[in-house]
Amino acid sequence: MTDIKGKVAVITGAGSGIGRALALQLADGGARLALSDMDTLGLAETVRQVEQRGAQVHSQALDVTQREEVFVYADTVAEHFGVVNLVFNNAGIAYTGEVEVMPLKDFERVMDVDFWGVVNGTKAFLPHLIASGDGHLVNISSLFGLLAIPGQSAYNSAKFAVRGFTESLRMEMLAAKHPVEVTCVHPGGIKTAIARNSTAADGYAQQDLATFFDKYLAHTSPEAAARRILKGVAADRGRVLIGLDARALDLFQRVTASGYQRITSLVTDLAMPGGKDKGKDRVRS
Repeated sequence: MTDIKGKVAVITGAGSGIGRALALQLADGGARLALSDMDTLGLAETVRQVEQRGAQVHSQALDVTQREEVFVYADTVAEHFGVVNLVFNNAGIAYTGEVEVMPLKDFERVMDVDFWGVVNGTKAFLPHLIASGDGHLVNISSLFGLLAIPGQSAYNSAKFAVRGFTESLRMEMLAAKHPVEVTCVHPGGIKTAIARNSTAADGYAQQDLATFFDKYLAHTSPEAAARRILKGVAADRGRVLIGLDARALDLFQRVTASGYQRITSLVTDLAMPGGKDKGKDRVRS
């Protein structure tokens, strides 16, 4: 899809970060927008900015974990605009906690938002994308959907699941010859509020983790990430890696195979602040 003028683009998690950057760049390209988020204040600001650019906008507060609401929302958007061409399943949350200490309810919450939210959005909008005759589905995974890291088992699980789900769906669309392209996006460290808004298991210094992420790991701006995603859409790419860190660590994992796990465990233990104090001599919080 090289020309987005007049196309209808749906973006979840549009209240900030990559979602807002996508909305602004799509608006500049002449797309019509359906924007949603649980953060109503952030969503309102995104709507204000895209309307200043002359975009037609439908906005709604939406919890992507509520399946029936997502299906109703998809029908509402299709009825409002008459068609749906692009869907960006972008909404997500972050959480830090080792399996040993993490409450299952926290694990389930991450899976509900980061994985099932993507599945819900895909299932709800896929018939409309097929009907458009010119559809493109973009699901946001993560660098952590390519390799794992200690303390991120819930997030890793969700993002690996998004990757598998999306790659399988892409093959299904190709085999069925449906007019829908499918792209899985793997951002590295992006300068968004996801780390500052994340939660953690008891015993973690979450603020220290967020500060570390923002200072040392978040190298790519949301605007650059959005540009990369839209280039991937234009080229009908099945996988889009965002950031030098994502490309380098993807290569690192491919070269070392399972060996990356021991190396990553050691590096994480030495470098990351805010870890769980398990009676070690040094307190990491």
